[in-house]
Formats: sequence, C-alpha cells, structure tokens
Amino acid sequence: MKKENKTLIIILAGKETHEGMGRLANALVMAKELHEAGHTVKIVFDGAGTEWVPEITKEGSHFYKIYNELQDLVVGACDFCASAFKAKENIKDVKLLSEVMGHPSFKGYVEEGYMMVTF
Repeated sequence: MKKENKTLIIILAGKETHEGMGRLANALVMAKELHEAGHTVKIVFDGAGTEWVPEITKEGSHFYKIYNELQDLVVGACDFCASAFKAKENIKDVKLLSEVMGHPSFKGYVEEGYMMVTF
C-alpha cells in the first residue's frame, strides 16, 4: 500500500526584508509543485507571516495569481499573531485560527503524519 504524501507548509516569514519575500515565494512554489504532483498540501500563516495575508489576497498584488491558485489549500492564519503583527483588521478572506491559547493547533497534523515545512 502506497503511503499518502501530506505536507503542512507554515509561513513565518514577515514582510520587513527582501529575504522574507523570497521565503514566501518559495513556500508558495513548493505548495504548487507538491499539489500539482498529487500530494495533500495545507498552508498556515503564522507569526510574522500573517502580515502577508492582506497583501497576497488583494487582486493585483505580486503574489495574487499564485495565491488564487492555492487558496483552497490555506487552512488559515494565526489569530494571536495577526493581532500582534497588526494584520488582523485587514484579513478578510482567510480563517483566523485560535485553537491553542489564541494560536493554531498543529497536533492533528502531527498525528495524521503530515511533514511540516517552515518558511
């Protein structure tokens, strides 16, 4: 029996540096590649990565096209971190996750055998 390939991509990179933009781009490209190859892929924005959500969900932004292709893979964004990084009020179309002390829960993904990759 073939093992199912499952990956959870956690985007932590913020917007303050050019390097952060590169990490976001790499995360989205990896998600697209794996998804197109038939893997199960989920994406969570956490920490400073929540700053990207208002930008990439806006039509016309640099990352909108690839985000639009992948939006069904996005589980959500950390509620606590979105507040801490002052992004929460601008997050409209992505679910805010707050299962564990205001943060997303990753326990279920671990138990389901997801490989976790952070960017």
